Amino acid sequence: MTYRSRVLGLLFLLLVITYLDRVCISVAGPRIQEALHIDVLHWGWVTAIFTVSYAAFEIPSGVMGDRLGPRRVLTRIVLWWSGFTAMTGAATGLSPLLITRFLFGMGEAGAFPVASIVLARWFPVRERGRACGIMLTASQIGGAFTPLLVVPIQARFGWRASFYVFAVLGIVWAAVWYLWFRDSPAAMQGISQTELADIRGAIVEGRHSLPWRAAARSGNFWAILVVAYCYIYTFYFFLSWFHTYLVKARGFSERDLLLSSLPFFVAGSANLAGAFSSYGLVRKLGLVWGRRWMGIAGLTIAGTCATAVMFTHDKTAVLVLLSICYAGITYQQVSVIAVCLDIGGEFAGAMLGAMNTSSQIGSFTSSLLFGYLVDRYANYDLPFVPMAALLFLGAALWLKIDPCQKLVPTESTARAAG
Repeated sequence: MTYRSRVLGLLFLLLVITYLDRVCISVAGPRIQEALHIDVLHWGWVTAIFTVSYAAFEIPSGVMGDRLGPRRVLTRIVLWWSGFTAMTGAATGLSPLLITRFLFGMGEAGAFPVASIVLARWFPVRERGRACGIMLTASQIGGAFTPLLVVPIQARFGWRASFYVFAVLGIVWAAVWYLWFRDSPAAMQGISQTELADIRGAIVEGRHSLPWRAAARSGNFWAILVVAYCYIYTFYFFLSWFHTYLVKARGFSERDLLLSSLPFFVAGSANLAGAFSSYGLVRKLGLVWGRRWMGIAGLTIAGTCATAVMFTHDKTAVLVLLSICYAGITYQQVSVIAVCLDIGGEFAGAMLGAMNTSSQIGSFTSSLLFGYLVDRYANYDLPFVPMAALLFLGAALWLKIDPCQKLVPTESTARAAG
């Protein structure tokens, strides 16, 4: 097994744990709302407050990863969020829960951008799409297993216990990562010269800030940010309101929530499909249209299913439609990450941070607007109108994205690095 395969394995576990911690509050949501007497409008703030700090610290964390290296920065991130995962389980009311979730988001910010720096340094261009897809699949596996773990734990020990258990997993991962991983492949003991030669096409360590002036003038840059906002608006529904929606809008019981794993399993399969079709599409259609067609197809399918949910009453059909909607989003997600690496170059961490900042603004507005619309109109179908509209808009904007246009031309990057 190559060393970069082992690195990818650790990143896979990281994303599993990330989503166990993140989706846990969604699964436990109905119980927490009942125990802490939180109404639907305030629950929107509980799910949204995480995204405020997460968005605010995405770019600083990505830049920190570029400069200090992913070994130290990821260790700090995981230890921080594990601590506040445990503190979520200790919350006694709305105010402590809001403060804890804000600090949770501050700590977890940058996890994916910094993990992407690892991909940029350890994987040559030809392998990045596949590696991104495998990492993204891990996040869906984490989401899929969360109900299967949380429901039995909270049924036997209460909702608080699930947060304590998941916090321990993060601490163990951080210890293994810090002791074993090295920022540069050349610094890894025991790595072969053959593998180093394979990795040589990867991005060298970056020590510079993202060229913001060049980025601000780039239509490519803004198109990626808006696409991220559009699809994450719906994506975050599955991490925040999904389980409450199933219980309160579709009549699912707590035992039925075990079925809520289905969209995450389907989405994980779509991530894998995106990972393995990415290489073939790029090879057949070229880099530009290979990336674009994944985005257009995925978001068009997702928008169609989000529209159909509003006109469907059967519980099983709704769950299937939501699963396909989520799968469409995650299928194209591989291309989003790959494009950020394509155009970001040695500024990959900061570029991913900028993209994730935009996406977290989408998460924030999604959480608040969902709660507001339900509270104002007593209708759980109405929030799907902006979801569908934004998914179709995102599909159209993929036509504006060109992965061949780097933020900084190769010559300028070389001079900056020198």
